[in-house]
Amino acid sequence: MRRVPIVSTIVVAAAVATMIALGVWQLQRLDEKQAMLSRYAVAMAEGSTVAFPGDDAAAVEQALFHRSEVDCQSISGPWNSIAGRNSKGESGYVHLANCQIGDRRSAPVQAGWTKGPQHPDWSGGRVSGLIAPYTDGAARLIADPPAPGFAASARPDPADVPNNHLAYAVQWFFFAIVALMIYGLALRKRWQERA
Repeated sequence: MRRVPIVSTIVVAAAVATMIALGVWQLQRLDEKQAMLSRYAVAMAEGSTVAFPGDDAAAVEQALFHRSEVDCQSISGPWNSIAGRNSKGESGYVHLANCQIGDRRSAPVQAGWTKGPQHPDWSGGRVSGLIAPYTDGAARLIADPPAPGFAASARPDPADVPNNHLAYAVQWFFFAIVALMIYGLALRKRWQERA
């Protein structure tokens, strides 16, 4: 008689159920991400202006890829010069300044692009541009037009926002199938050894 070990079967069944649930969750996230990317594309096409968001994640999410304007009253701390592209697709550096915009608020402003890591001397002023994602869920304002002395940075593209949820869902479903196959092979080996 072929007996199935109860504890092992329960553990494997729970693991497989968890993997399937994670795969389904990733498919739901895929739908949400596609809706979000569509909203970003509409925001860019409309060109409507919104206030630059604070630190609230929901406010940042709603503001992304809209136009905004800030008054960079002063620049605090060092500039952040990182590899980036200009509006013609050339490689170089984009330069971000931490602008004080009043009410003890600050805004990372990407003033523009240069070929080398040194940035032009710019001390602030009114800046308009597109709100794009930055680090740790924050937003940055990509100056458009660029600040004086800089060339235009490449425009942010909603298509650059990662959307790997379908691949993750397929992975979880694949892991569930593999776990079932391995458990099935282990059971068969056990039965053969006892026969």
